[in-house]
Amino acid sequence: MASAAATAMAAPPTRAEALSLLRSLLRTASKFNDYNVREYIKRRSLDAFRENKSLSDPSSLASAFSDGKAQLEVAKRQAVVYSLYAPKVKSIMEIKKL
Repeated sequence: MASAAATAMAAPPTRAEALSLLRSLLRTASKFNDYNVREYIKRRSLDAFRENKSLSDPSSLASAFSDGKAQLEVAKRQAVVYSLYAPKVKSIMEIKKL
């Protein structure tokens, strides 16, 4: 028999929680030294939120939010790994004109 906690549906996130998750993803993206990785994470995060903007089903919202939180944890771990092996040379996109 399943426990009551396992059978209970996760509550859909509030707008504030969703925006907080997006801000956290963007903040984590800014921690990557590599321009391409940083911009990919920003773009992917924004695209995912735009994609899920029209969701209205509570279970779909909860699932998308849960997936977003999982992606945030992956991004945080990867930011640490990337910082350990960061290249010394900057991307051409980050070199300022003299």
